[in-house]
Amino acid sequence: MREERAVKYMLLIYGNEEAFSSVGAETFAEIVRETDALNQELFESGELVGAYGVADQVNAKVVRVTGGTPVVTDGPYAEAKEYLGSFTIVDCDSLERALEIAARNPSARHWGVEVRPLMHEANVEP
Repeated sequence: MREERAVKYMLLIYGNEEAFSSVGAETFAEIVRETDALNQELFESGELVGAYGVADQVNAKVVRVTGGTPVVTDGPYAEAKEYLGSFTIVDCDSLERALEIAARNPSARHWGVEVRPLMHEANVEP
């Protein structure tokens, strides 16, 4: 088992259907292949915590509790031109390394990759 590292970072990719389709099907497939290869490399180095594509925003739900009663509505919760398309969580030694990983993500060439440190982690036992 590897040592715990200092900080986890979330790499977020935002876009919309127009942006994602603007590169064409062949280029999009290549982006996915390159991303899978990068994720495999990060898995082997022990830096990949997880990488996930998210369902389209029309599938999102928002839960709010008002007066003790949960109310579920269709999402997203805010109007936006772009929405979260996927995210990756890496566990690496520094912000510089997280930025290096983000720059290697093929999406950085097309839509950009936002990098955020994760500040809190749930402490639960399996």
